[in-house]
Amino acid sequence: MSRRGLILFATMSVIWGLPYLLISVAVESLAPATVVAGRTGIAALLLLPLAIRQGSLRIALQHWRWILAFAAIEMSVPFILLGHAEQTLPSGLTGLLVATVPLFGAIVSYVLGDHHALTRSRILGLVLGLAGVALVVGAAGGDGDVRLVNVVEVLIVAVCYSIAPFITDRKLQAVPGIGLATLALGMVAVVYTPIAALTQDGTPTHRSLEALLALAIVCTAIAFVVFFALIREVGPARATVITFINPVIALALGVVILGETLSAGQLLGLPIVLAGCWLAAGQRTDDGPILIPEP
Repeated sequence: MSRRGLILFATMSVIWGLPYLLISVAVESLAPATVVAGRTGIAALLLLPLAIRQGSLRIALQHWRWILAFAAIEMSVPFILLGHAEQTLPSGLTGLLVATVPLFGAIVSYVLGDHHALTRSRILGLVLGLAGVALVVGAAGGDGDVRLVNVVEVLIVAVCYSIAPFITDRKLQAVPGIGLATLALGMVAVVYTPIAALTQDGTPTHRSLEALLALAIVCTAIAFVVFFALIREVGPARATVITFINPVIALALGVVILGETLSAGQLLGLPIVLAGCWLAAGQRTDDGPILIPEP
């Protein structure tokens, strides 16, 4: 990997390990729908000039139906579930649960016709990953603060993130990434803005607004630009390694900045989950879908 590739890789690892912390802070005084509307709307406006200059938005508009489906599965549903879950769920635990995307990705591949998706090693990975999740959730729920419904919400997010790449891989390969991201973000913003107006209660704090701005600018708009640059530099196969670094950063930020507790069960469960995900991801070529969640 080139020096530029290493810099882009390190940047993306931090950028997509950060959203869970920012979401947790944003929902302290902002409704989850407000966070989704603000994040996607601001990011779409920032990316719009670049998409227009590239001519990629025009291409994206020609495929708006599949981009709408992608936006619903990759952004609309996951973003609102993450916001709701993190009103009570620790940010570090959320990041770790989202890291299970490769586990569900193997299952989705099999359901969609890839009968080599569930080899012995991948099945072992699924078993290991789920065992690690059970260990982590059980340890975190020992104090009674972690609700099962929130854990299920985040696991649904992971399922959505495992499905969305197959839409881009099979239906949207002709659409440039920036155009796709801009149109998808704009669609989600249009849907959630009126919902935010109806559900937002009270005046948001400066702390929450600052977190929302950082989430929109750094973790969404800039993230997409850097991410596509990383893919061009190192290829999609190497880019997927980010999946295994994000949860470590999310856990560390939660402990250091928010003072979240890191239990022995989480420390034991983290490498088990990541090992399971690595086995479940298996061997892939640059022709396959990129199973990297955009948190």
